[in-house]
Amino acid sequence: MGQDFRLGCQTFTWEMLGAGWTGGPDDLLAAIAAAGYTGIEITDKMIGHYIDDPAGFAAALDRAGLTLVAYATASASGYCEASQVAADVARMRETARFVARFPGALISMGSATVMSPGPRAAKHDIAAQVYDACFEAAAAEGVALAVHPSSHHDTLIFDEADYAALFDRMDPRVGWVPDTGHILRGGQSVAAAMTRWRDRIRYVHLKDVDAAGDWAMLGQGVVTVAEVARLAARAPHFTGWLVLEEESETAGSDPAAAVATNHRVLRQMLTAEGL
Repeated sequence: MGQDFRLGCQTFTWEMLGAGWTGGPDDLLAAIAAAGYTGIEITDKMIGHYIDDPAGFAAALDRAGLTLVAYATASASGYCEASQVAADVARMRETARFVARFPGALISMGSATVMSPGPRAAKHDIAAQVYDACFEAAAAEGVALAVHPSSHHDTLIFDEADYAALFDRMDPRVGWVPDTGHILRGGQSVAAAMTRWRDRIRYVHLKDVDAAGDWAMLGQGVVTVAEVARLAARAPHFTGWLVLEEESETAGSDPAAAVATNHRVLRQMLTAEGL
């Protein structure tokens, strides 16, 4: 496997279990490290007691042999409520102070989501305002920030028109985390999206879907991993991280086993392609 790529794991695979997950952040670190990953993207819901203890989290990462790739955060405002813009930016300022303790780590902002009635264009306006202001707040702390679109219910960043509407409004310095599964579920071509907006790419979320758009384990769907890796490598601001995130039913029954399988499959795919 080429040394340009580093493999990380996103903790949403466990988060989606809801009350069915009774572990803590140290359990996540142990499972991800045991699977062979060298990086972790953790969410604001899974950071647990470390949210007030960045030094403790840094020590735990060191013990596990992991690097913090990104800290993923979302807001009850959906990032498109005018009355909540100031509060969202203030929270981002606090988040950036935490992430600044981890050199090279980014902030991944969740997909803007419709939370109340109103014209879609107006909500894109507000979302772009929030993302730009949060970018500035994070940059003031020395932290890079990227947007992670979704294909889940009421997302404001779903199809090509949504991506264009938001990205055309946003500061060009705001990054993007292409998520292969969400791109496909929104009816786009992964190659076309990653080519059109390649200057925004910071790292990649690798997820697979079948032809119907249902979540699948990596290698069991329609995502062409080698193509994604090559497109990412050509992006000027790509950090080298390929982050696996699994949302299939298989992962729901045994997250640790699922992410371990995906790590093995991804290494095999990259090696076979000489990457």
